[in-house]
Amino acid sequence: MLLATINSGTLIIALPDLERSLHTSLLTLVWVILVYMITSTVLVLSAGRLSDQFGRKNAYIGGFLVFAVASLGAGFASGGTELILWRILQGLGGAFLFANSAAIVTDAFPREQLGVAMGTNTMVAAIGLVIGPVLGGALVDISWHWVFWFNVPFALAGSAWAFMVLREITGRGEDTSFDALGTSAFLLGLTGLVYGISKGGIEGWHGPLVWGSLAAALVFLPLFVLIERRHRAPMLDLTIFSSRLFSAAAAAAFLNGLARFALMFVFVFYFQGVQGDTPILAGLKLAPLALGMLIASPIAGMYADRKGSRALASLGMVVTGIGLALMTALGQDTSYWWPGLFQFIVGIGSGMFNSPNTAAMMGVVAPHRRGVASGARVLVQNTGAVLSIAFVMAVVTSGISPTVLFSIFSGLGTRIAASRMAPFLANMHFALWCMAGLSALGAVVSFARPKHVSVAAEPGDRAQAVHAATEAAAAEVAAA
Repeated sequence: MLLATINSGTLIIALPDLERSLHTSLLTLVWVILVYMITSTVLVLSAGRLSDQFGRKNAYIGGFLVFAVASLGAGFASGGTELILWRILQGLGGAFLFANSAAIVTDAFPREQLGVAMGTNTMVAAIGLVIGPVLGGALVDISWHWVFWFNVPFALAGSAWAFMVLREITGRGEDTSFDALGTSAFLLGLTGLVYGISKGGIEGWHGPLVWGSLAAALVFLPLFVLIERRHRAPMLDLTIFSSRLFSAAAAAAFLNGLARFALMFVFVFYFQGVQGDTPILAGLKLAPLALGMLIASPIAGMYADRKGSRALASLGMVVTGIGLALMTALGQDTSYWWPGLFQFIVGIGSGMFNSPNTAAMMGVVAPHRRGVASGARVLVQNTGAVLSIAFVMAVVTSGISPTVLFSIFSGLGTRIAASRMAPFLANMHFALWCMAGLSALGAVVSFARPKHVSVAAEPGDRAQAVHAATEAAAAEVAAA
């Protein structure tokens, strides 16, 4: 978790420098981020199933090693296309890490302590988000290559730790066949949707590639659902969503990713492009977002273990929405006090939502299916995150001249007159209003799910605890 969040922060803060150094287009720059997320999102469910079948320890170690090799190669990339190819391999390694992270934590703790465990995991993520942008700013001052190379010792240390400490708990295999058809349909559908939105927003909606990509999404995403309903061993086992608690929490996770993930992406360009900050200063200015998560996550986890997670997760989405709405007041010369405060509010809301929602999702699933459940959780959250970046970039670049866009996204925004910057800020405000509205919708969805019911259980008897929790939730729904 620490590696993933540090890597995310360092790369985002380095984007303006990457654009200048590699002479890439804005669309290529966006896809350096998106291609990693799409790869890890599409493969995370297959990685979860394979981990459940053949062991999470080996999958976790393998994920670290692939991530290390890909990071080393990315640092040697000489152009945007080559960098994208290395990021695809990095996403493959990331899929095995993401698919097993929550499952390993769930295996290690009894259910009544799961909220604290997930809160601690989220707290570590928040630490990574604090460190990442600042470290990224320092590494960019040396060379953008180190933004990738610094991952290598981290990943090797993680694989060594996993080899020495982890032990296999589950050995139950289901069906070892690989759902190539479903995986391909989802890959084509999601890539088409994201490419169509991002290219249309940045370069215009008139091109055949834009409409062809969106048409592919309309065909392949419904086809994916049909394939999964009929396949003997589907990539996404839709029966896992038969639990109302799991499905509603998954929908809320999707909306949270859609509403919040692009925020750091936007603020990097706001601080470096609009306000003219250096990478290190911009990284420091992003810290309040992570600090809010750092404070709220463990407290939210402990509260959820004692009082339940539904109300807290819903309130977290409301707080996030308020913070996003307040950000619409930001201008070119706004004092840092205000964006810092608004980021902190969003961070508090995110911390209140994430650990209780994750604990609720993972706590209702049988132990031998936690790899699949963890993969499904990452799938819906990352799908929301991918679409968040594509949608927000489409909004903020709409109607802006290429010259102004290049200046903003390469960190040269202080050279632009306020009158020419105004359309970009107006687009940014509109995107933030949309994100705030999605947070409000997420709060409604989160509150609509059954309450998280605490069940006392021995660590070795989790299946009974999960069954009892499901029965209690069903009884509550029937009573309502």
